[in-house]
Amino acid sequence: MCGICGVVGRRHATPIVFEGLRRLEYRGYDSAGIATLVDGRVERRRAAGKLDNLAALLKKSPLPGTTGIGHTRWATHGAPTACNAHPHGTERVAIVHNGIIENFETLRRELEAAGQVFETETDSETIALLVDYHLQQGLEPKEAALRALRRLEGAYAVAMIFAGHEGLMIGACHSAPLAVGFGDDEMFLGSDSLALAPLTRRIAYMEDGDCVVITPKSAEFMNFDGAPVERTIQLTALAAGSIGKDGYRHYMEKELHEHPLVIGQTLQRMVDPASRRVILPELPFDLAEVPRAVITACGSAFFAGMIGRYWLEEIARLPVDIDVASEMRYRNPPLTAGSLGLLISQSGETADTLAALRSLREKAIHIASVLNVEHSTMARESDVVLGTVAGPEISVASTKAFTAQLTVLACLTIATARARGKLDTLAEEHLVSALLDLPSRAAEVFNQTDAIRAMAQVVVEARDVLYLGRGSMFPVAMEGALKLKEISYIHAEAYAAGEMKHGPISLIDRTVPIVATVPSNALFEKTLSNLQEAKARGGRLLVFTDTKGAERVSAIAEQMVVLPHVHDFVAPILQTIPVQMLAYEVAVLKGTDVDQPRNLAKSVTVE
Repeated sequence: MCGICGVVGRRHATPIVFEGLRRLEYRGYDSAGIATLVDGRVERRRAAGKLDNLAALLKKSPLPGTTGIGHTRWATHGAPTACNAHPHGTERVAIVHNGIIENFETLRRELEAAGQVFETETDSETIALLVDYHLQQGLEPKEAALRALRRLEGAYAVAMIFAGHEGLMIGACHSAPLAVGFGDDEMFLGSDSLALAPLTRRIAYMEDGDCVVITPKSAEFMNFDGAPVERTIQLTALAAGSIGKDGYRHYMEKELHEHPLVIGQTLQRMVDPASRRVILPELPFDLAEVPRAVITACGSAFFAGMIGRYWLEEIARLPVDIDVASEMRYRNPPLTAGSLGLLISQSGETADTLAALRSLREKAIHIASVLNVEHSTMARESDVVLGTVAGPEISVASTKAFTAQLTVLACLTIATARARGKLDTLAEEHLVSALLDLPSRAAEVFNQTDAIRAMAQVVVEARDVLYLGRGSMFPVAMEGALKLKEISYIHAEAYAAGEMKHGPISLIDRTVPIVATVPSNALFEKTLSNLQEAKARGGRLLVFTDTKGAERVSAIAEQMVVLPHVHDFVAPILQTIPVQMLAYEVAVLKGTDVDQPRNLAKSVTVE
């Protein structure tokens, strides 16, 4: 969601902060702004819409100064207007804020009664006017900030600068990420290490309830009572050039083409190719003793969890429950102590998934998280992290992170089956060989780009699209439908193919294309029969199959994409790639904003 970048030091702050915001565009936003100290005064520039609008404003009205903060806003309270854009502030203080202040209405009434005047509809402005109120009472910036922070309820990351205090920035966070970057005679603050990658590799990650007082030469960490705390400086692996498009039209296109690399990198971490054995990180619990697993996630990560459930139950014979994270903790299901909680998130900051993690922790559940950001809040609160090694994913619509998550879940399945005595050495070698063969097979999918573009020509004309799959292909169909909705704004629904006669078949006519994932597995014949029923009612069948199933599928499909034949175990990973590619090609034809679709954010850090 929203992004924060700040700097105190020796160089002009605005260009540094602006480029940091540019690197945070992937999080999603609808307005942006920057504040600096100019001759000791707080000056702000804010604009609705994309960063290019802010750039035009800064060109017209430059913003000098060496102390500055910036923000990309994803609207929650108040419309996405220039007035509601961050930074918020007064003549004494400017703040930027990610998250939601849950008690802002109470605070706002108190502040208005004390004479403070609000100019926006946002909850965030409450922070600025609360700090300002304490400054007016004669408190110095540090104490004014701490007093304000102790009153806030909710999830937030905040950065502040103060009139008359060059070289001073204060940051704080609670249930929202914030990182401090250490440079040479300059210091940085950012929502994540990606924003700071060109500036420094030396990063300290703040924890819940942390406040930091930053000057060009130091960072003083403390809790909200002012007591000192220690935070370790780590070296981030991100490089300054790690998020370029490398000649591709969009970040999403680039990230689609990184599927083979990401799968290979993830396998390299988790598989010994010589022995054909899965090697997991050291676990603080015994997989053989886990009575059941609970999987929870949001969005595409939830669909990855659904496929993981198929694998864990079929191969490891481990009972699995699965819930979307936003529902799980409110449903309050009965859980067995010592079970495995499996949390899946690209960012490791997804608010609902993090809340579910904490709920599971309270019930004595072992926590294993499948994450792409291994210094995230979820990583710090997990018993073990199973890293996906996908690298930065910039496009809002997740692609390569999804196949990396599936690769990790496949390895976890093999290790769990081995520990539970459900998989002998020969069978493990067979499954691992299928995984090791996958990167090269994934690369072959891109040979079908022209066929996928031909499919896109049909889908782009539709108002509704039906996706079908059976078994582990059902979540693949769900992922395809979600991608199409996210980036092309075409309504799409996914169904288990066997459920079609229980309602969805009434939708089928020549105007509703049917996209089906039909590898030649044990459910091939049944799925083909379902498609025959759709065709008999005028359905236009667009089918993803493999070389073994192509002849049978060609007899009924209007269009067909033929993929390499792979082991049933890894087929969901391979089939995911072309359904994501189809969504991308449709969005390109429609001319939508592929990388930053409307109303969406990359990392959903509030409920």
